Amino acid sequence: MKIKEVRSRVEHFPLTRPYRIAFRSVEDVEMGLVEIEAENGLLGMGCASPEPHVTGETREACAAALRQDKIAWLEGLDLRTLPALCRRLAQRMGDTPAARAALDMALHDLLAQHLGVPLVEMLGRAHQTLPTSITIGIKPLDATLDEADEYLGRGFRVLKVKLGHALEEDLERVSKLRQRIGTKAAIRVDPNQGYSPEEVKIFVKRTAGLDIEFLEQPMSAERVDALRELPESVRRRIAADESLLNEADAVGLIAPPPACGIFNIKLMKCGGVNPARRIADIAEIAGVELMWGCMDESIISISAALHAALASPATRYLDLDGSLDLSRDVVSGGFVLEDGVLRTNDAPGLGVKPLE
Repeated sequence: MKIKEVRSRVEHFPLTRPYRIAFRSVEDVEMGLVEIEAENGLLGMGCASPEPHVTGETREACAAALRQDKIAWLEGLDLRTLPALCRRLAQRMGDTPAARAALDMALHDLLAQHLGVPLVEMLGRAHQTLPTSITIGIKPLDATLDEADEYLGRGFRVLKVKLGHALEEDLERVSKLRQRIGTKAAIRVDPNQGYSPEEVKIFVKRTAGLDIEFLEQPMSAERVDALRELPESVRRRIAADESLLNEADAVGLIAPPPACGIFNIKLMKCGGVNPARRIADIAEIAGVELMWGCMDESIISISAALHAALASPATRYLDLDGSLDLSRDVVSGGFVLEDGVLRTNDAPGLGVKPLE
């Protein structure tokens, strides 16, 4: 099946709930949107949401990589050669992983539609459903507790709390949050590289009785050696995020002694479904658990991450809430969210439908 046409555009999406993390505040997002049309009329969709603070890919670089003259080389090629097409994407777009991810997921979407199955089935389903966390940004204690109450009322049972601004404030927020919610929900925390090695040790010691699920990227991405100096019991509960951009990083993180026990895979960091699954294979072989995360993204790419996550045996955690705070989207469908639990729908491909 030949690719007939590849199209792209850039759109702006305000957030309904702006938030703050350790290194910046977020009020809106600009995304690159991709459509790949096959000669039989089927349409594959992709989304790029670059994060320059993590990968170095700016909005401008992403948009430039998705210009029509840069992506037209796909036209006329055979979609059934998907692995080879993904290798060419890596060669051409290695410095712009979000742009690469948009094309990668659109190709996967299109091939699964051609086969008449959901993408997760084409990849080899390993899980039916999993709960996702929902994120509470850095904010005052009262606002944190109010937001937690709201999310519990909406059925979520996993809360991810952004930390990393001030250790003592963080400790108070987490302690008061556990007091407020009791055992109604799991709590995981994300300091976004905001702690020093000594602060990590203090945090772990003073939250020992709070049943914190895990810590996501507590130290600077470059301080992998400092992670390795932590006790093994702590390292098993560390999730690598900014330290894990690609397959080479995954191999480095598992070198003895392993720096972490959890990989946080994001399509926008690694370049799409194909490289994400390569990281997932490394994790499975090494006995590392997987969390699948996201930036602020469309339903398109959240769905792509969910399909890949549910096809990976090592997947244990989801953090796929990136489309929930968008003021609008360009598609419907993609996934079903019920009481904080995510599952794919039964439609072929990613299961998304363009809005009129």
